[in-house]
Amino acid sequence: MRHTQIKAFHHVALLGGFSRAAEALCLTQPAVSEQVRKLEQDHDTLLFHRDRRQVRLTEAGEALFRLTRPYFEAEEQISEHLSQSGAAVAGELRVIADAAHHVTGLLREVRAKYPQITISLRGGNTEAILEDLRAYKAEIGVVGDIAPGPDFESISLGGAEIVAFARSDMLPPGITSRPLSDLLQLPLVMRESGSKTRLKVEEEAARQGLRLTPAIVAEGREAVRELVATGAGLGFVSQAELGADDRVTVVSIEGASLHMDETLVCLSQRRDLRLIRTVMDLAKRR
Repeated sequence: MRHTQIKAFHHVALLGGFSRAAEALCLTQPAVSEQVRKLEQDHDTLLFHRDRRQVRLTEAGEALFRLTRPYFEAEEQISEHLSQSGAAVAGELRVIADAAHHVTGLLREVRAKYPQITISLRGGNTEAILEDLRAYKAEIGVVGDIAPGPDFESISLGGAEIVAFARSDMLPPGITSRPLSDLLQLPLVMRESGSKTRLKVEEEAARQGLRLTPAIVAEGREAVRELVATGAGLGFVSQAELGADDRVTVVSIEGASLHMDETLVCLSQRRDLRLIRTVMDLAKRR
């Protein structure tokens, strides 16, 4: 086994193709293909399924990729340590958040201070965010109420009350609060399983001995908002995430202490990667 073979395999797996790996490594595609072929041949194992339009990791390839990811990140950290301390912070920062507005101010500050960092931002629920961080598919996550643990480092971003909301004509005029038992009589538009907001409402309903049966389950907060705004039912959301929307009425939940804290997280074993360290340290100073 040679370092060049492992490096070729890693970049094909990371970038999803031989052409992209060759471009990243400044090699030809046949050269990268040969390195991977030799690695497979020398160890009598198939690492990729080679379809006409794409390559996919085999089970053995997935297991090897889990080992090469920290290996090459360690190599990058060594390179950073040996390089000049004044070198600019650069690279792609992949952020996945349960609600983008919790992190937009921080990302704006990152870009202002470190213009050579490029940022990609996408959404997901808490369960998906933690899975993607563990799989090295993102560097930074924003989640609701993560339990502290050794595998993640976290920084609190504050929190807000969880409220109910519905189209204005679904509730009597002037209503600003209602017990959960009353609210559950309406058709419910709920987030998908894995949503921390949904989990908290389900736990409170169970605590009160109430039955919670969604009429509609929607993927993502924006989908829930639009369905509620059209009169499809009542939804639940952190008040900080709802924002101004004249189409809906917000209702506090009487007799329940429902609160959502938002947290910036990264994988602990990647904490010393320069790009991640820079962003986490910046968040701590805000």
